[in-house]
Amino acid sequence: MSYATTNMLIIFRNEIQSYFQQLQNTICKKLEEVDCKEKFIEDEWKHNENGGGKTRVLQNGKVFEKAGVNFSAIISSLSESLAKKLNVVPQKIFATGVSLVIHPYSPMIPTTHLNVRFLQLENGESWFGGGMDLTPYYLYEDDAKHFHSVLKNVCDKHDASYYPRFKKWCDEYFFIKHRNEARGIGGIFFDYLKDDFEKTFAFVQDVGNSFIEAYIPIVQKRKTESFSEQEKEWQLIRRGRYVEFNLVYDRGTLFGLETQGRTESILMSLPPEVRWKYDFTPKENSREEKLLDVLQTPREWI
Repeated sequence: MSYATTNMLIIFRNEIQSYFQQLQNTICKKLEEVDCKEKFIEDEWKHNENGGGKTRVLQNGKVFEKAGVNFSAIISSLSESLAKKLNVVPQKIFATGVSLVIHPYSPMIPTTHLNVRFLQLENGESWFGGGMDLTPYYLYEDDAKHFHSVLKNVCDKHDASYYPRFKKWCDEYFFIKHRNEARGIGGIFFDYLKDDFEKTFAFVQDVGNSFIEAYIPIVQKRKTESFSEQEKEWQLIRRGRYVEFNLVYDRGTLFGLETQGRTESILMSLPPEVRWKYDFTPKENSREEKLLDVLQTPREWI
């Protein structure tokens, strides 16, 4: 690789990193406005090889029981096992991105997850990945349709094939195999996008920027709805499924741990309270059973 090419990649890398930092700021500010009680605490950390990040967490809020929004930009050595998974020789890797998980207090408000990222190997190979998905505890079809409509509009702006392709990818990725059910009602998921970097970066920015439009109207609509202790317990049981997926299958969690990222930041996605109730089965024709029916058979929402 020539010096000029390397220099251009570094400049492009800095532009991406700057956008991710701005995205973290924008989302945190909006979440604080919606919560109206608590503020994010910030934990700035250094990676043991190179780089670092800012972990921001809002806890025990009026609306959000726990909201974590991570920014990181690190350079780390790939372990042999991780290099094998990426089908490359062991080498240095640069990784930057924003990852967030929001666990609301009310079971009527869904949990949500967003990740947008950029990775670059020492040999120059680079790609984008990311996605956004929704995990309700009680199904409101209007919310599901709104969330997917926003994502479809973002995708269609760039490529009409993106939404059906990335929606299917999301349904397949966020699937808890040992439970034979999806983690939630999906969204979009994409990885290894490396064609036409400027256009791909524009798409990734639009995905990140659409988070507020996709999620906040749902929060505002549901945050005043009442709920019972039994409905809160169902939320805690379903959070157990979220934990199972993140610790067993999630690539981001496994990548962070294998590249010796900051453990507290990596596990920020886990909910503050969770419950595993042995062999719990919802009542027939209940709202809980309706949710499980959808999770076991992914639907087209648009």
